[in-house]
Amino acid sequence: MLLRVKNLHTWFRHQAKTIKAVDDVSFEIDRGETFCLVGESGSGKSITALSIMRLLPQSNLERHEGEVNFQVDGQPSVDLTGLPESEMQQVRGSRIAMIFQEPMSSLNPVFTIGEQILEAVQLHFPELTSEQAWARVMQSLHEVQLPDPETRVYSYPHQLSGGQRQRVMIAMAMACEPDLLIADEPTTALDVTVQREILRLMKALQQRTGMAILFITHDFGVVAEIADRVGVMQQGKLVETGETDQIIHRPGHEYTQVLIAALPENLARHEKHETIVDETPLIRLSQLQIHFPVRKGLFHRVADHVRAVDGVDLEITRGEILALVGESGSGKTTLGRGILRLTEPTGGQIDFDGTDITGLKRSQLRQFRRNMQIIFQDPISSLNPRLSIAGIITEPMKVHGIGENQEERIEIARDLLQQVQMEEDALWRYPHEFSGGQRQRIGIARALSLDPSFIVCDEITSALDVSVQAEILRMLLELRRQRELTLLFITHNIGVVEYVSDQTAVMYQGQIIEQGNTADIVNRPQHEYTKQLIAAVPRVPV
Repeated sequence: MLLRVKNLHTWFRHQAKTIKAVDDVSFEIDRGETFCLVGESGSGKSITALSIMRLLPQSNLERHEGEVNFQVDGQPSVDLTGLPESEMQQVRGSRIAMIFQEPMSSLNPVFTIGEQILEAVQLHFPELTSEQAWARVMQSLHEVQLPDPETRVYSYPHQLSGGQRQRVMIAMAMACEPDLLIADEPTTALDVTVQREILRLMKALQQRTGMAILFITHDFGVVAEIADRVGVMQQGKLVETGETDQIIHRPGHEYTQVLIAALPENLARHEKHETIVDETPLIRLSQLQIHFPVRKGLFHRVADHVRAVDGVDLEITRGEILALVGESGSGKTTLGRGILRLTEPTGGQIDFDGTDITGLKRSQLRQFRRNMQIIFQDPISSLNPRLSIAGIITEPMKVHGIGENQEERIEIARDLLQQVQMEEDALWRYPHEFSGGQRQRIGIARALSLDPSFIVCDEITSALDVSVQAEILRMLLELRRQRELTLLFITHNIGVVEYVSDQTAVMYQGQIIEQGNTADIVNRPQHEYTKQLIAAVPRVPV
């Protein structure tokens, strides 16, 4: 036994209310074992990890007690909760290391990555010479397979991609050769191919060093791929623990059963909309181009172009859901925004319902705006924080002359909230008062307020828990059926693609490299890139 957490309590005080973030949690992790802690947002997973590391904010901490017994260097285990801070600092980083979910906020932007790893090595191994410490830095970057480490070691965090920054965080953690690595959602924001590389890397380092891993995630596909044992958290409590196969295929607790049932691959597949008779395209793209100039030199002359969308031909049939998949930077979002003319095309043609809208002036385009809407990935940044939900939903209606007066528009807004399964009293509240899933429902209601025929859904479920994601997807399918909607569904989640879409197009480096029936694309991909993309998706075994 390497780590034993016993009766851990971490409570916070907020506005005269006690929040039991971690409430009587107990579990063990053996050397060389991977223990996955799963649960939805707010279940207490990350606070459990921070409690182990003693990195909790002290200002509103009401109760922090229990035992965190950890075995250091083969010695009898010690309770970390009682260690003086000076001794805890020796454990933290060298014996227990942590990788955070967002590396950009964890890395110092004013130091190179080499300087930051070197600082950690010198702090925990003061006996090493400068040459030996630097050699360890380079060794750690080689181990995490960072491309061109001899050059990248002098790079700053903003000069690296998300996957490369995550590798740097792992290198920093591994440079001190810890006994326990805590990884808090380390692959959530990464593309599936990069995620697969990171998971393989962590597994290889674990096999080489014998370290244990506490892996925090909400992705059961990842759990199935790497975990030896699993703990399921709900509202601060550990409701179930067990072997991975047992938790996934024979869950005992009702909450675990709900989580497993909500996975996209376990949702009932929908049938193509029976009432679609008109097979003429609502959207037709012909050689669409969106190029961004790259300016260099003293006079900022155009030296090159970023070809975000590069000669795309695409048709979306009326009443159809077309999924657009691909990795970050492939051009998916730019294409979606380009169809709506939110990003101006630099070439090609956009036909909407038989009309070429490519060259229309803004005044001419307004009549089409009612029929073409978008739901953004991050609803909190797309909802005006100063407006009530009533104001957010009725504002576009007022602009387009929908409703005789404000009272009538409010009634329409009430109906829309009912359609997206929210209470009507939400009208008089503000965006910050809602959860992520509720804000996404409000974004959908706002898009529906103009009764559009076409909606771009840009990664609208990527940041949601699986149960909330399942609710949003079911709701979208029902709205599609009721309103004869046509959807362009931008995502990188293949499970969602299988559940929600009729057709799928795969995008790579600004081009559509493969498209067709969703079942054919997922089960019989033709292009090599599509094959790699499908193969990289972590799956829950049947």
